[in-house]
Amino acid sequence: MRVAFYTLGCKVNQYETQALEQLFAQRGHVLVPFEGEADAYIVNSCTVTAVSDKKSRQTVRQARKRAPGAVIALCGCYPQTHPEDMDDLPVDLVAGTGDRARFVELVEQAWAERQPITALDDAMKRRVFEPLPAGGLEGRTRAMLKVEDGCVNFCTYCIIPYARGPVRSLPLCDAVEQAKKLAAEGYKELVLTGIEISSWGHDFRDGSSLIDLVEAVCGAAPDCRVRLGSLEPRTVTEEFCVRGAKLDNLCPHFHLSMQSGCDATLRRMNRKYNTARFYESVSLLRRHFDAPAVTTDMIVGFPGETGGEFEQSLDFIRQCAFAAMHIFPYSRRPGTPAAAMPGQVLNAVKEERARRAGEIAAGMERDYLSRFAGQRVEVLFEEERDGLWRGHTARYCEVRVKSGENLHNRLCRVSVTGVGDGYLEGEILNLENR
Repeated sequence: MRVAFYTLGCKVNQYETQALEQLFAQRGHVLVPFEGEADAYIVNSCTVTAVSDKKSRQTVRQARKRAPGAVIALCGCYPQTHPEDMDDLPVDLVAGTGDRARFVELVEQAWAERQPITALDDAMKRRVFEPLPAGGLEGRTRAMLKVEDGCVNFCTYCIIPYARGPVRSLPLCDAVEQAKKLAAEGYKELVLTGIEISSWGHDFRDGSSLIDLVEAVCGAAPDCRVRLGSLEPRTVTEEFCVRGAKLDNLCPHFHLSMQSGCDATLRRMNRKYNTARFYESVSLLRRHFDAPAVTTDMIVGFPGETGGEFEQSLDFIRQCAFAAMHIFPYSRRPGTPAAAMPGQVLNAVKEERARRAGEIAAGMERDYLSRFAGQRVEVLFEEERDGLWRGHTARYCEVRVKSGENLHNRLCRVSVTGVGDGYLEGEILNLENR
């Protein structure tokens, strides 16, 4: 079959799509672009917001209109949490977030038998981590390594615990083997990802924690950068920083999930920390790592957020001086406690608050990037676009250079010559031989 994928949502979804691509290719199927002709169109969905659900439905209908005789398969978080919506969609196969290896066989079955198939389990009953092939297809520079699935935080705005179930961790020995394999395949950077990687090891009930995994992966792939996905702020302790700072290939880029800089709002969100604990994490990172890039997420306009609470959040992000931020207006997610909370904020107010926070974030990003002007940095280059090669430093600062060389998947020493809008400008000093 000719198989085409469309992926919505987070890095875990991207990882799982890459794993499915490998599984399909291993069984002799041909991967083709989603916009072209295919025998099977697979939509790996997201359900973080109602807008995500809408995008999934639109993508399914567009695929069906383009190819009436093809198999249309919808998998991922949306059907897992909203199976009742599937009856109104022109799909041949409905699957959720579990048993991804069997999914390939189900697509083949749907193609052969031309009968609708629904394969959904109860995510809350899952207890075992499902191993999938790590990495990606040829041409990618960094490999994602999924080390954890599930979440038990139950933030009031989030439906993902119901889509993914409880915490399940990739065993340490398996993570080490996968890291060695990816390094041998030529990847220069490994990204540890999961639904909530800070919870890695909790299900083992033996005292294992994320820093144990990080040390093992860094040791297994010493010539690869190792980058961490989003962290719960309480993960960052003195011990975490002391041990992490000894790892030469651990990227000094830490994305701490903040969501709000106001304690009252954090309580309504059912976050498990306050601003004092969050700032302690920021301070620890800056004490133990050299100029770390501390980045974050922020939701504005959460139910009940007053003008005064929003101003508290703005003051707090200024205090933290983030290297970069993702800012989201709160999106009402039916089925979550926050959707039924009083004090829903008008869209126009949310948009204005996002604009104001975005202006502050842009200024902080410029300030952070400016500290590298005139310095030499190591860049892993990924692609050429608009006549410029683009890559990232270990701190995840984007760097753009002009070069007649093919820099794809090459580590280069670069002299930073200027600061653009969200990126650094530079000149190649030398190419590494690794």
